[in-house]
Amino acid sequence: MDYEYGINTKLVHAGERPSPDTSALAPPIYQTSSFAIDEILPSGIKRGKYVYSRLSNPTLTTLELKMAALEGGDAAVSFASGMGAVSAIMLTLLKCGDHLIADPVLYGSTYELLKKGAPRLGFEVSFVDTSNPENVAEAVKDNTKLVFFETPANPTLKLVDIRKVAAIASEHRVKTIVDNTFLTPYYQKPLELGADIVVHSATKYLNGHGDALGGIVVSSYEEAVTIRKGVLRDMGAVLSPFNAFLILRGLRTLALRMERHAQNATELAAFLKEHEAVKQVLYPGFDQNLESNPNLKKQMAGFGGMLAFKIRGGVDSAVTFLNTLKLCTVAVSLGDTATLIEHPGLMTHAVIPKEDREMLGITDDLIRLSAGLEDVADIKADLKQALDAI
Repeated sequence: MDYEYGINTKLVHAGERPSPDTSALAPPIYQTSSFAIDEILPSGIKRGKYVYSRLSNPTLTTLELKMAALEGGDAAVSFASGMGAVSAIMLTLLKCGDHLIADPVLYGSTYELLKKGAPRLGFEVSFVDTSNPENVAEAVKDNTKLVFFETPANPTLKLVDIRKVAAIASEHRVKTIVDNTFLTPYYQKPLELGADIVVHSATKYLNGHGDALGGIVVSSYEEAVTIRKGVLRDMGAVLSPFNAFLILRGLRTLALRMERHAQNATELAAFLKEHEAVKQVLYPGFDQNLESNPNLKKQMAGFGGMLAFKIRGGVDSAVTFLNTLKLCTVAVSLGDTATLIEHPGLMTHAVIPKEDREMLGITDDLIRLSAGLEDVADIKADLKQALDAI
């Protein structure tokens, strides 16, 4: 798109053109593994743009062009899952002997990859609280190559000042990678704040309907080519054309959905804060650092649909509460049209040893909630009856 349209227009149109063969408005699903080669020459093959869908596919290209436009990056690469995208970044940009700085409050599988996978792959990880940028400066070594964090972080909703961390990393010629799954480019654009790479679990809000797995990396053109021709081609975590089609479908309504998710989450957070069975509510809009840190206040256009809360009575009360819910669905994912709720210590973050979880604030009384699109009064009523049952 030559003209710099607004994000709502980009969500609908970026990367999409009517099919040249049929004039179909919806991007076709190119459900093919291979593409015909134009001509064989002694020097190699003369071909069109596509050869094999493990490397690239027209349906995936449409999704990648749209995501690059939305995040303000040069290019994007799609993957079969969010973890496929995260793993590809690490395997592409790190080699044996390199050093990575990461915030320890991460999605459980990401934490497990860095904690246990890094030693096997030969690179070193320093886990530091990136919400204090000075911790990043102190952790940098001569062999540091990357800084990785989520903001808001999963599951505690901790916020990180992207601009400050990226500036410190840039001073040391270190790349900053931000997982933007929770807020999406509708509410937060890390590349505009100085980050080098953005990663998404497209399974979540980008798809938004709970029916497709996917992952996205948005970066410079050079890094995208390196990731595509290296890790994606050779390790094969390729997104299927059908799932790309489903994620594209979801993206067209991202703005409408994110606004409703955020509206419901804000009301639910305020409701939970007043209930006697709730000790604490964790929601970006309630973060006390917002007022003292202008960067944090500016880096988000909204607070998103994720919140967490600590329940009185520990894990026994948490289990009773979850088992008593009638409308809200107990499930490990997030960003769906339905309200999803889970216990991180028993579910998404169970791979992290309990002692480590407690240190990170992922306590046994913590509940994570992804606000859905239902009538908020109905969600409140369900939460109330379950909390009252404790």
